[in-house]
Amino acid sequence: MATGDLAEAKQDVRERVWRTLQDEGAARFPGARGRIPNFRGAEAAAERLAELPEWEGAVVVKSNPDSPQLPVRRRARHDGKTLYMAVPRLAEEKPFVRVAGDPTIKKAMAEGEPVGVEDLGHVELVVCGTVAVNREGVRVGKGGGYSDIELGLLIEAGLVDDDTTIVTTAHPVQVVDEQLPETEHDFRVDIVVTPDEVIRTGLRRRSPGIIWKHLDDEMIEAIPALARRAETQAPLHKS
Repeated sequence: MATGDLAEAKQDVRERVWRTLQDEGAARFPGARGRIPNFRGAEAAAERLAELPEWEGAVVVKSNPDSPQLPVRRRARHDGKTLYMAVPRLAEEKPFVRVAGDPTIKKAMAEGEPVGVEDLGHVELVVCGTVAVNREGVRVGKGGGYSDIELGLLIEAGLVDDDTTIVTTAHPVQVVDEQLPETEHDFRVDIVVTPDEVIRTGLRRRSPGIIWKHLDDEMIEAIPALARRAETQAPLHKS
């Protein structure tokens, strides 16, 4: 499938899931469309995740900043884990923050410690947001590509490896029984947790790191962690 066709297929999935969440009353403020949807039952999903051995064994957790994973971030703080949150859109010189207080976006950014990629140390558990996911772990995000870049940076730094577990929490209607489109830079999740069940997926799939040919100049310039590396790294990959 051509790149444009893949993008269109992903957007079709997003629109369908966003609409279903809204129609079934499963989306909470501020609505589903255009974002990682804040779903009813997010707290229950976080509690179910916290029962898993992968959670119990994780010392360092890296989470996305989206609202539906706020209960997961709060549970990580409650359980005494070292919690890093990605800066929204990776827009700062240091693209992560070590959370020191309540892990809402506003408080984490105000009270936490900004850190560079190299400062995280090994990450045992990565928590990502999802618009749609299937039982094989293929995930469709909201389309910005930031989760792929976060993971790529950590993989290249050797901080996410085969000992790292990638999980997502989602509403049951976000779990689809169908094939989902994938690109070279997409990763699969190892575990999907809903309020009702834990799904351990099949084949693990991760990118080798940052795939420069998939990034345009505007995206690179908007993310300082990429812009700093572009002069030496990008030409090797874009040639």
